[in-house]
Amino acid sequence: MITKQTRSLTLLLMLLFASISNAQHITLLQQGKPTNIRGLCVVNDNVAWISGSKGYVAITTNAGKTWAWQQVKGYETADFRGIQAFSEKEAVIVSSGTPALILKTIDGGINWKLEYKNTDTSCFMDAISFANPKHGFILGDPINNKFFMLETINGGETWDNYAPNPVALPNEAAFAASNTCLRIASKNKYIVAGGLFAEVDISNQNSQWTYHQIPVYRGKASKGAFSIAINNNKLVVVGGDYQHDTAGDSTACYSTDGGYIWHLASTPPTGYQSCVEFINSDTFLSTGTSGSNITTDNGRTWHKINNTSFNVCGTSIQKKLILLAGNNGKIAVYKP
Repeated sequence: MITKQTRSLTLLLMLLFASISNAQHITLLQQGKPTNIRGLCVVNDNVAWISGSKGYVAITTNAGKTWAWQQVKGYETADFRGIQAFSEKEAVIVSSGTPALILKTIDGGINWKLEYKNTDTSCFMDAISFANPKHGFILGDPINNKFFMLETINGGETWDNYAPNPVALPNEAAFAASNTCLRIASKNKYIVAGGLFAEVDISNQNSQWTYHQIPVYRGKASKGAFSIAINNNKLVVVGGDYQHDTAGDSTACYSTDGGYIWHLASTPPTGYQSCVEFINSDTFLSTGTSGSNITTDNGRTWHKINNTSFNVCGTSIQKKLILLAGNNGKIAVYKP
């Protein structure tokens, strides 16, 4: 029997959920460019860079209101899926595919200098992440059963092979879906990967790797962990199956002990998610071709806030500018 009190409680919960959902706003800023964006770096509350296919790069200096676009001369066929920017003048971009390329600008994109080129078809670079403006790393898919990694100590002007490389499981690879399968935080390096297995690899400040199986979609090349975000010792991983992006089971997991014990989200994001970003407090934002989701309890439970397809999300250090980007030059802003 449904009592009056039950009806009142149900109505209250429905109104509360509606108010939470309506408070989350994703506003489209622009679209229609012939590029699929997977690289996004929000430098501060005004400056952000994006990079994508067909050699496209863009920068905003007014919090996304307007963007200055360019197709990097001589690299019109490059797929720049990774980007790290330090200011409105200085940025590093990384191409996925053959040849593997790293370019740098120090004048806001007027000129780009080729800093690294690898024509080996086995070299496929997935993500770039920096510990500080001088010290950074690039992650690539495994070669000879170890993940390929490069290191710079001069802001991306030169790159050297990094060792010890993390060991890769059979048919394991990282995903160049949002430039967030590699993260550097508190002197630790975090890698997420997928395929037959789904795993988080963690390297401490002494370059000692530990390997942790996680409970997200796995079992074939299109499945696995795609992105990781970090809030001190609280970690969130999202993923799924990009070939079946509406499948909603096992698309996220979380850790509260720095990545050693992992728990499957009790209410996961609704569908494949290619990127996750720490927003503030216990809140993380995730996005993918199936839409965008929010958790306010460090990854335990998620609710969907938008159905629009994006590839990547990112935020400034101050957490005041939060952007999303995707295919066809799509760029949007998120307001909590």
